[in-house]
Amino acid sequence: MTTPGGPRPRPGSYPPNYNPNAVANNMQNLNINQPNQQQSSNLGGGSAPRPPNTTPFGQQPPPFTSSRPGPPPPGAFPRGPAPPNFPPQATFPPNTVSSRPTGPPPGSQPPTFASRGPPPPGALPSSIGGPVSPSPSGPGPRTGPFSYAPPTSTPPHMSGSGPVSNGPPAYAQSGPRFAPPMGTSMQRPSMGPPQSLSSGMSSQPPQMRASFGSPPPGAQFSAGPPQNMPPPPPMGSSPFPAPVPGMLQSSGNPYGTQTWPPQQPQQQQPMFGMPPGGPPFPNQSMALGQTGQSKIDPNQIPRLTSSSAVILHETRQGNQANPPPPATSDYIVKDTGNCSPRYIRCTINQIPCTQELVSTSAMQLALLVQPLALPHPSEEPIHVVDFGESGPVRCSRCKGYVNPFVKFIDQGRRFICNLCGFTDETPRDYHCNLGPDGRRRDADERPELCRGTVEFVASKEYMVRDPMPAVFFFLIDVSMNAIQTGATAAACSAINQVIADLPKAPQTMVGIATFDSTIHFYNLKRELQQPLMLIVPDVQDVYTPLQSDVIVQLAECRQHLEILLESIPTMFQSNRTADSSFGAAVKAAFLAMKSTGGKLLVFQSVLPSIGIGSLSAREAEGRSNMSAAEKEANKLLQPVDKTLKTMAIEFAEYQVSVDLFITTQSYVDIASLSVIPKTTGGQIYYYHPFSAVSDTAKLYNDLRWNVTRPQGFEAVMRVRCSQIDCDKTIMVTLKHDDKLHEGSECAFQCALLYTTVYGQRRIRVSTLSLSCTNMLSNLFRSADLDTQFACLLKQAANEIPSAPLAQVRDQATNVCINILYSYRKYCATVTSSSGQLILPEALKLLPLYTLALLKSTGLRSDGRIDDRSFWISNVSPLPTHSVIPLVFPRMIAIHDLDDKDESDDSIIPSHIPLSSEHITDEGIYLLENGEDCLIYVGNSAQPNILQQLFGVSSLEEISNQFVLQEFENPLSKKLNAVVNEIRRQRCSYLRFKMCKKGDASGMMFFSYMVEDKLSSGLSYVEYLVHIHRQIQSKMP
Repeated sequence: MTTPGGPRPRPGSYPPNYNPNAVANNMQNLNINQPNQQQSSNLGGGSAPRPPNTTPFGQQPPPFTSSRPGPPPPGAFPRGPAPPNFPPQATFPPNTVSSRPTGPPPGSQPPTFASRGPPPPGALPSSIGGPVSPSPSGPGPRTGPFSYAPPTSTPPHMSGSGPVSNGPPAYAQSGPRFAPPMGTSMQRPSMGPPQSLSSGMSSQPPQMRASFGSPPPGAQFSAGPPQNMPPPPPMGSSPFPAPVPGMLQSSGNPYGTQTWPPQQPQQQQPMFGMPPGGPPFPNQSMALGQTGQSKIDPNQIPRLTSSSAVILHETRQGNQANPPPPATSDYIVKDTGNCSPRYIRCTINQIPCTQELVSTSAMQLALLVQPLALPHPSEEPIHVVDFGESGPVRCSRCKGYVNPFVKFIDQGRRFICNLCGFTDETPRDYHCNLGPDGRRRDADERPELCRGTVEFVASKEYMVRDPMPAVFFFLIDVSMNAIQTGATAAACSAINQVIADLPKAPQTMVGIATFDSTIHFYNLKRELQQPLMLIVPDVQDVYTPLQSDVIVQLAECRQHLEILLESIPTMFQSNRTADSSFGAAVKAAFLAMKSTGGKLLVFQSVLPSIGIGSLSAREAEGRSNMSAAEKEANKLLQPVDKTLKTMAIEFAEYQVSVDLFITTQSYVDIASLSVIPKTTGGQIYYYHPFSAVSDTAKLYNDLRWNVTRPQGFEAVMRVRCSQIDCDKTIMVTLKHDDKLHEGSECAFQCALLYTTVYGQRRIRVSTLSLSCTNMLSNLFRSADLDTQFACLLKQAANEIPSAPLAQVRDQATNVCINILYSYRKYCATVTSSSGQLILPEALKLLPLYTLALLKSTGLRSDGRIDDRSFWISNVSPLPTHSVIPLVFPRMIAIHDLDDKDESDDSIIPSHIPLSSEHITDEGIYLLENGEDCLIYVGNSAQPNILQQLFGVSSLEEISNQFVLQEFENPLSKKLNAVVNEIRRQRCSYLRFKMCKKGDASGMMFFSYMVEDKLSSGLSYVEYLVHIHRQIQSKMP
């Protein structure tokens, strides 16, 4: 019979060249969190390609494995021979770093922590096979967001010393001994004169308080300027040309090679926190008539530029923090003291000394923390350090961990905490003499003293119980709707395939249950001839039968589990039970996992209708009362009651995280269901309308990435959560307790205590130290657009369930207006015409991104309630690099891939502005936002192009349940290469949708045209005019 979701998938029934493993092969070549005792090997029968020669910073690239992770490699790098004049090394556990001065740490390369997969051809620098853009530093002017203009008068206490070596300490003349030296064939980012900021420091400095603004788990953050640190050298001058009235200034690539001609300083409007008379800022200026009539050339307005070059980024240069590259760019990080921007990003890369300065700028001061973020495959892996039973060295007052910015004094006998200023005694077995430069002689040999991110092996004092095993419990909906749409068969097929990818450790345990109006557990003990079904009929007061036999070791039950997964769709194929006892089933599964904790993966297809936590179709109620719907729409975006929330809190207390895979055809009240994944540290996946033909491959890839990505259990930051993984980001807002000192540095530290999937307790510590400033001009120069917008997006998503949409939209626009008004009032030149809209270089795309937010799924007035609820739950933990693509998708033309310039090594062609003016009836376009991939086919597309790409000669022959295939022609191969590269970049398989002009799918495609005037908002040019009017009305 024909079903709404299409037929169930059958083995061997997929079209030719169809590869459901594509994204898994690209994303999951990981050796992560693995024990020290085993040696790495490859069971997959091959390996993915790896870059030739050397990596940009000299170390060997981490090894790539086949599509399935092999047995764990060593968890820390082996020890090397002791150099001359050092005593013999003491005995330590194999493959661990000694953190006591009985001998130097090793000199060989540590294993990889994680990898996103091999970089695309041409994406790496010249010595690896492609072009390079160096990090933005060098003598003379800087271009882009972090261009500095010198003050006209010299602040006191400025020194005149020149550039110094890289790394957190100013005195190091040699690189770390445990990593190979920098490759000589690589173009190294040049080092410019660092900024001169110096001031006296008190023994008890003021601190900054981290207040937690949104999120899933909070973080243990400490903040405060370091003590007794030497002043950095002065900043070189960098004049910039004034904006030409009535014209848009050229922006260029912020990290390109653009240079600015010198210019005489102009008379400038008094600037908050900056001496008058300084040179103007690099900015974007557009002429607007006094009446508000636009004179803007649409071809000259600020737009996102694409670049395929890889940026090489050193986190510190010249004893100061190096501004990070954009989060959306492709970059390779060398940790020279500050942690990688993948782990911690600040909205402003210089810290304002006072809260008043923050308020005047109107910018958000916050951190986005992603402690388990995936590094680039060519980056140096994080080093694992074992201090033994004594544990890592910490400050006895604030409990901060030892890091590169701790200052050792009194010949190394004491140290000053850079977070709170307290002076502590150095543990006797950690003592080391200081060199003539005032640094410990072994500082470059110890990862914790020269790296911004390091991982400590946790001692017993960090454990309240033995580390939990890796437990995976699968809960499958077998109600009538799930069976008929093929959702049950797709879930069983996906689980069956990922069993081979579960951690290969003796303690790995699994369990499985199914549910409709009752709950069915399965005894998987090996001694049974076949799995035994155990039915729990009571869905109001649930229990777990035979708890010890429901969850068993994977090695013991694998054969039974595979047989069961193959038979479940057949067992229930005649099921006519439409009810779903979702809440009761989740509670029963939790009771089975209560003693161990672990991951509960739930596959749900219909609205829960019976038992604990049953729900009603609230969306229908909202539609029937349209007058009240607009006023009370936010109620539909809130949980219906506290039942599921109360359950989720209990789950989190027992270290159970819940991931929810929703394969549905109708409303399921995501606003209520999403509370469970959000509270427990899990994730929600949404497939609507589910199609067994086109969504089975994505379901499998999503599940595989979920169980194999870098993740930790029993995670503790500032609050406890069940689980954290590499895709979770936490937003931390900052407030001043007291004034900071100009010229000092303010440090932030995030410590994540977690258990690896192999049962090891680890502490990952990331430290970021940024300079403090009293100058408003420096804040705008060092603003991080991607992080600023990510905070704006997360705050808007947090407001949507409790405020009218119109109010949330106005708040987002006002944030943009206030920031640009502050810049216009305090930082623009007097000679600038009032008819100009002046945009700071670092934030020139803020209006465009804000407009995209207003037109996004979450803030549009139309659309389904479930779609908006999913958008809200998806945004909260979203990594910084995924934020902008979600609301401002990438669009490329695919009908002319054969015409691509052969000299361009990038796989993905340049993107097209999101405007219907750039779409023709003859073209075929691909638009992706990291979640969905829409393909739009024009009515006049050439039949031969359709034949090559899709295997059909006319538009009518293309099915709406679209599956991309690869055919034996160059155009099809290029399209598949583009799609696979996008999947690698996004760590997402992408859900394909075919869009045609004139129907609902075509309207959905054009709703993403942010620059057009749509029912959901103004055009880009009109929005700029609106922003300018509002700024003008605020000007005195």
